[in-house]
Amino acid sequence: MKDYMTLGERIQKYRKMKELSQEELGKLPHISRQTISKWESNQSSPDIQSCKAMADVFGISLEELLDENKK
Repeated sequence: MKDYMTLGERIQKYRKMKELSQEELGKLPHISRQTISKWESNQSSPDIQSCKAMADVFGISLEELLDENKK
């Protein structure tokens, strides 16, 4: 069993903590609901600007979003 969360799992966790749908999070500039879905399922990864925008929406630091060692 892995003891870390993937970036996609962290995006999904923080999105759900903020009670946002994929569609609502997809209202960030240049991000679609389909893109959010791909990130959450680890089919692709967001660029750094998208990570910064999501961290702002989630009210967390960029480091907190990107740190795979956090459980």
